[in-house]
Amino acid sequence: MTTSPSLAPVAKSTIRKISIRLVPFVALMFFINYLDRTAIGFAAPNGMNDDLALSAAQYGFASGVFFIGYILLEVPSNLALHRFGARIWLARIMITWGIVAVLFTWVQNFPQLVVLRFLLGVAEAGFFPGAILFLSMWVPAAYRGRILMLFYLAQPLTTVVGAPLAGLLIQQHGLFFGLEGWRFMFFGVGLPAIIVGILALVYLKDKPADAKWLNEEEKQWLTGALQAEEAAKSQGTGHVPARFAFRSGRVWVLSLIYFGFIYGLYALAFFLPTIIEGFQSQTGQTFGVVEKGLITAIPYLPAAVVMYLWSRDAGRRGLRTWHIAVPAAVGGVSIPLALFAGSPALTITVITITACAIFAALPNFWTLPTKFLTGAAAAAGVALINTVGNLGGFSAPYLTGALFDLTGGYRVPMFVVGFFMLLSAALMVLLAVPNGIRYPTRPKRTAPDDHRLTGSLHADRRQRDRPAPRPRIDRRGAGLHRYGRGRVQPSLTSLRSADQSVWKLPSSSILR
Repeated sequence: MTTSPSLAPVAKSTIRKISIRLVPFVALMFFINYLDRTAIGFAAPNGMNDDLALSAAQYGFASGVFFIGYILLEVPSNLALHRFGARIWLARIMITWGIVAVLFTWVQNFPQLVVLRFLLGVAEAGFFPGAILFLSMWVPAAYRGRILMLFYLAQPLTTVVGAPLAGLLIQQHGLFFGLEGWRFMFFGVGLPAIIVGILALVYLKDKPADAKWLNEEEKQWLTGALQAEEAAKSQGTGHVPARFAFRSGRVWVLSLIYFGFIYGLYALAFFLPTIIEGFQSQTGQTFGVVEKGLITAIPYLPAAVVMYLWSRDAGRRGLRTWHIAVPAAVGGVSIPLALFAGSPALTITVITITACAIFAALPNFWTLPTKFLTGAAAAAGVALINTVGNLGGFSAPYLTGALFDLTGGYRVPMFVVGFFMLLSAALMVLLAVPNGIRYPTRPKRTAPDDHRLTGSLHADRRQRDRPAPRPRIDRRGAGLHRYGRGRVQPSLTSLRSADQSVWKLPSSSILR
């Protein structure tokens, strides 16, 4: 499949329609999702912590316990989406989390806050990996990076738009039903999830064949392209069950890489408003609620621009190791440097660099799992990566708050953030090194000890009439490994169509 518009005008028109008709709605769902889960970060310094008498560790635990509920049901929820269809399941997720989000309006103490945060995680479980999987079911791999970038723009823009919006809602103190401003903010950001969830039942379609906004030629091209990719990923393996994702070394390494990104992302999301609150004592100035929201939004607007440009570069060059590893390394170095900034302006500048680094890597990262997973294994693999990654969502706020209480400052917590992001960069490079990561295998019992497959797909030597020449070693990827009885799971580099590499991570391109 070619990406050239002149060679495939039907491809150009189809992807354009998906970008206009489908991606903005799913991005709106993600916008509301991220706003609801991070709303506690806006409420904390604006009355919630004082009204509920929360310490930094208690606030951190309440913020992070969301991810415990999220993690417990992440994989089952994504498998249910694969079984029942994205339209019904994504709508169900939104409606239930909207109901729980509204209940925060009436929270009275720390135990109630913990329970509601846990239930919010249970309700939201499966949304993000489900949305990624849903878009991958609509967009061929050649165009997937750009589409995921458009989808992921919702996350930094949530803070750019959501932080001032939260500030405006918090300012409505006592004007609606006598509610404190932070309580009304929870009500105001929770209600849209219910409304959009109901609309999703009507607007979303489970497969391209059901989309009335595509003509027949576009439906045929899109369906054929997606089916060809599924067949290519399944070549040599037949049906790939969900349990394959749990046995894949690539999936687990990608999970650890994502953990580092999420740890950095949520350390910023939950504690940046609190850090900005400290600027007042440092400068002697007093900021209004809306002003605090605007300052919070500063790092995320450049992050959205950098994410767009970085993802476009990855789409033009083809994804390279450094498209993910370099941002991780920059984020890992920059966030501890913020501790040594001599002024609020310089601190925000360094934090902006960190935000740009995190968001530059994330959309490119999420193109990787669906390159080599298909069907139920794709649903389970994407959910598993997101599940392990979201352990960082629990660890970051809790450890940051606990270390702050223990040390009296953010120096140690931010060094921990830097360590995990540098670990992600190192693992990404290691993943691309030939034979750097060894994957679990299940060899055929009768295979001789010296029977190895380390290059391109080829016939079993025992079936040849004469000795086979030494196989050419594919030094651009991690080679092959056995899966099942006599079946071979191809490496990422050997899963390629005639004109489009599935995963361009040759060793010669590492960090060049």
